[in-house]
Amino acid sequence: MRLAVCSWSLSRKDLPELVVRAQRCGVTALQLALDPVRESWGVAETGSALSDAGIEVCSGMMEMAGEDYSTLESIRQTGGVRLDEHWQQNLAAARANAAIAEELGIQLVTFHAGFIPHEGGDPLRSQMLERLREICDVFLDRSIEVAFETGQETAETLLDALRELDRSGVGVNFDPANMILYGMGDPIDAVRRLASRIRQVHIKDAVPAKVEGEWGTEVVAGQGSVDWDRFLGIISALDPGVDLVIEREAGDERVLDVRTGVAMVRQTLAALNQEIPR
Repeated sequence: MRLAVCSWSLSRKDLPELVVRAQRCGVTALQLALDPVRESWGVAETGSALSDAGIEVCSGMMEMAGEDYSTLESIRQTGGVRLDEHWQQNLAAARANAAIAEELGIQLVTFHAGFIPHEGGDPLRSQMLERLREICDVFLDRSIEVAFETGQETAETLLDALRELDRSGVGVNFDPANMILYGMGDPIDAVRRLASRIRQVHIKDAVPAKVEGEWGTEVVAGQGSVDWDRFLGIISALDPGVDLVIEREAGDERVLDVRTGVAMVRQTLAALNQEIPR
């Protein structure tokens, strides 16, 4: 088990800035957004900068083109692999990102699948699952596992989709805050249902929306609705263990907020008499 931070929580554009901010967060591992590496940073330059700073890459992440997070309805229509007009672009990006991940020695890559319809007879569900198989195979063919972000569907729908995908190297990146932000169920119930498929965890917190159908609100880890004692108690019992990655996507004091999350995780695990990640 390692404690890490998401690179996009600290810097999406500047590699030197990312390195400096990551060092200030009090962790030595990073989940690395692969798209900036592909589009501007360069593979060798990124690997050298992180290695020289003593920062280990625990996993990668890719974004899908065309996603619109302005409202719950807009992301429902545009998230993940759903959009026809961006499918070939996303598939090409996956192929390039898989090559980058292999070169950097990354063994797990996460992304949002999109809102997967629950009903088995829905033609959109079949299309999305076929596209997800194709993208997953791009990574699996290079011995890189894949994990879908939670939140855009219920735990039950995600479990059914994973069974239908039928790929042993595909699991879940569990984000308890996303369950709250999207209004997709109780994080504790969901993490229990998905436990056997969890490959990584995002440490992120939120409070529910006051109006149904609107976004919840992300807050600093430890200051929202996630029951961290129960959540981390379940996660720490997973075998094999999984990495805990701090994600912060709101606020103007990202380094401070990440450090607060790091302290919360370590204090909670200590109180539970569990292993404290490095």
